[in-house]
Amino acid sequence: MSRSNAVACAACQAVALCVGLVPSADQSAAKKSAETADTTTTVTLLRRRCCLSVFALVLLAIAPVTNFAAAKDRSVSPQLAGYKAARVHYGPLNKMIMPVRINGQPANLLVDTGSNEIILDTDAAATFGVGPPPRRLRYIGFTEINGQMLPVAFMQSLTAGTMSFGSSPVVLRNSSRSGTGKADVDGVLGLEILFRHKAVINCRTRLVFFKVDQSRHMNLSAAASSEKFIRVPMHREASGALTVPCSIHGQSGRLLVDTGAFVTTFPDNFLKSLGISSEPTRVSAYFPTGTTRRVSAAQINDLKIGDFKVPPSKFGVAVLPRFALRQGGTRISGILGMDTLYIRHAIIDLDGMNLFLK
Repeated sequence: MSRSNAVACAACQAVALCVGLVPSADQSAAKKSAETADTTTTVTLLRRRCCLSVFALVLLAIAPVTNFAAAKDRSVSPQLAGYKAARVHYGPLNKMIMPVRINGQPANLLVDTGSNEIILDTDAAATFGVGPPPRRLRYIGFTEINGQMLPVAFMQSLTAGTMSFGSSPVVLRNSSRSGTGKADVDGVLGLEILFRHKAVINCRTRLVFFKVDQSRHMNLSAAASSEKFIRVPMHREASGALTVPCSIHGQSGRLLVDTGAFVTTFPDNFLKSLGISSEPTRVSAYFPTGTTRRVSAAQINDLKIGDFKVPPSKFGVAVLPRFALRQGGTRISGILGMDTLYIRHAIIDLDGMNLFLK
């Protein structure tokens, strides 16, 4: 095979694997229902044992994120020229978790496109040796997130599988306000790292691809189109948030693309203005600022995300905090969460700035 043909084949393989056409060791058939989660807007099911709750039944219908059976060899990752792949798995409440090493120590980070920074739980960070720089008693700085001033520390190394991200600043936040939950994750992997390495996130196949050779390009659009995916252009707002166009009852708006969100959720006043009613539930939403809000459920039959028509479904409804509804100069009409992203086979392409759904 000539060198040019070999390169072309490698590019085709990369595209096919990102779209999910090439089976990986992490794909298998066993399925089971899982509950759903939010971390950036951080929804916590405060009464998970209320099995008779109407919304609990709704969640099983609208967010059946699959936990696949164990792969035969999870140590084997797809090898694509110019890219390195990192595996993720789904934890409780739909958390997309990436096993990593921080300063050589094993850790779990939530892959969260609703967050810009790398954020670590303060207690977990201490076990990784992340804190004020050596020979200094103070942190390297502070940053404001959702109205909170949080300290910034420094980690010497961050790796995921064979992918090395090098050293990086990291924001520290107490778990009681972070919404990450100590039992599941140690922190958040946000857009700063994902954008820097032009990540491609396949929500269904549980693979995240990081570009290490900037000269290579995957033409995902062509391959995705051949597999009946619909391309939805993404935009990065001044705040750093990822948004996509949407419409309900012909009313246009924008959705925040948030892999840390437990379920796709709309502001109650927005749906009321469209004449869409909601049903009360026993579920509450907890946000990083400490705010707790009730979550309702509403049937939406004509939601479009770009040109993609979402089948009639139940969605979450809540009084969303101001920081979630305003991203720079853009007003947000809802949060596109992991339930819809998974069910609709979402591929988030931060290189081409496209969201693919089917």
